[in-house]
Amino acid sequence: MLLTALATAPASADQQQDPELRAVLEQAIATTRCDGHDDRFGEEVFFKLQEPRLRRIVADPALRVDILRHVYCESHAVVARYRDRDRFELRLTPELVLAVIDVESRFDRYAVSRAGAVGLMQVMPFWPKRLGVENRLFGSVDFNVRLGCEILGYYMRAERNDYRRALARYNGSSGRREYPDLVLTRLSTRWRG
Repeated sequence: MLLTALATAPASADQQQDPELRAVLEQAIATTRCDGHDDRFGEEVFFKLQEPRLRRIVADPALRVDILRHVYCESHAVVARYRDRDRFELRLTPELVLAVIDVESRFDRYAVSRAGAVGLMQVMPFWPKRLGVENRLFGSVDFNVRLGCEILGYYMRAERNDYRRALARYNGSSGRREYPDLVLTRLSTRWRG
C-alpha cells in the first residue's frame, strides 16, 4: 500500500537547483577516488556482510562486486571530503546508500523513473547537460553512485544529518515522510551491518 501511495505521488527531485550542488557535482566528476583508497579491511568487512544480501537481488557476481565497491568507496569519499572541508562529521554510511538504491531502483542500473531519473540512484535527467557529460555515463555504476552519493551527502550536510529531511530532499518530497520512512525501514530490515 505504501508503494502505491508513493507511485501516485510523483517526486519533484527536479527541484535540485542549488548552484552549490552543481559545483559539488562538478568537483566530484573531476576527481578519481575509488582506484586506490586505503581502507581495504573495512571494505572487505562491508563486502562480507552485504554480498549475501545483495546476491538475492543481483544475480551477476561481477555487478554485485562493482556496486558494493563503489557504494563503499564513494560514501566514504563524501564523508572524508566534508570532514576535511569543515570538520563536520557527516553520517553518510554505505548501508544507507544501499537502502536508497534498493528503494530507488531495486539495483537495476538501467532503471528510468517516470520523471526521467536514471540508474541505481535515480539521478535526475537534467544533470548530464548541466555538467557537460554524456547521458550514457549515468547508467554506469561508478558514475551514478558517485553523483548519487554526492547529492545525498550534500543534503545530509545541509540538514545536519537529519536522515528524514535529507532523504526527502533527495527524493524531492520535502515535508512528506513516506519516502524517508521507506528508505529507513529498508535500512533497518535489510542493510544494517
